Amino acid sequence: MAAFLRTRRERLAPHDVELPQGRRPRRTPGLRREEVAELAKVSVDYVIRLEQGRGLRPSPEVLEALARALRLSVDERAYLFDLAQQRQVSSRHPSVQAPPESLARLVRDLSPLPCMLVNHRFDILAWNPEMSALMLDFGALPDEQRNTLWLCMLHPPLYDFYRDRERAVREGIADLRAAWAAHPEDTALGELVDELTSCSAEFARLWKQRDVKVNGRGLKPLLHPRVGPLTVEYEVLTPLQDPDQRLIIYRAADAASHAAMDAIAREAERPTLQAL
Repeated sequence: MAAFLRTRRERLAPHDVELPQGRRPRRTPGLRREEVAELAKVSVDYVIRLEQGRGLRPSPEVLEALARALRLSVDERAYLFDLAQQRQVSSRHPSVQAPPESLARLVRDLSPLPCMLVNHRFDILAWNPEMSALMLDFGALPDEQRNTLWLCMLHPPLYDFYRDRERAVREGIADLRAAWAAHPEDTALGELVDELTSCSAEFARLWKQRDVKVNGRGLKPLLHPRVGPLTVEYEVLTPLQDPDQRLIIYRAADAASHAAMDAIAREAERPTLQAL
């Protein structure tokens, strides 16, 4: 939490929070601690102790004030509350097992749209033939590699799959960081972060930036090894009874991409749906 608060303070300039620049030159980037304290209505000493990680556990009211002062996004605010262990906890346990048959069937029924089901760690729980034909044969992978972020970072055949790789990786890591804070008890998630940090300099660099953003929809420019470049619109849906699982659906973003996806759908085999 201390590191996150420091990085959020350092990214802001006085004009971002409608403060005068001041005559004294700034030796370091961002707001001064006294400016954050003024905006959040807390003491400067309190801000210093928070940024030094000196064992404070802020109340929800103080966290809300800090979130407003630092102009945190909705996802960053939730991340801050998670770090402080102050988010309202759901009575439901996280879903980490195989998906319910109804969700696995839904993945199949969404064909010919490429679709897959992942959990909060981005473990791939189910997929349809079109998604496998678009990305790779998930069924041929060991269970421990069947994770979208692991594949993006450490699986060489996918290095060129995302045409805007920097943005795709940055968004995936920002999403994973939100899940990491929301599930401090998940040792498997911690081990995934440790493995990616030690094996990928790219992941380690971006993880340190502490960006937080949950992505529900957007565009992904892709490069398919057989049909060439295409762009997909993705939509992420969350089942109410399984909030830690996500249904990811791809659709063509333009006419050329529609033709490319039709070609992928034609070559996709249609075996029985694969699921963990």
